[in-house]
Amino acid sequence: MAAKKAKKKTFSAVKAVKANARERVGQPKPERVIEEDKPKRKEKHKSTLSDLMSEGKGEG
Repeated sequence: MAAKKAKKKTFSAVKAVKANARERVGQPKPERVIEEDKPKRKEKHKSTLSDLMSEGKGEG
């Protein structure tokens, strides 16, 4: 079997500019993702009177 003919590379201005910048400045630092704290969900149900009374007994 014959080897495939190499595809001719076309000039890309974007790649040329990026390569030039890498030579002058150096490789950019890898991106770091900063995770933001997600807002806490509100309670689906209001606390009942008996729940409020049982919480209050421990104090005092």
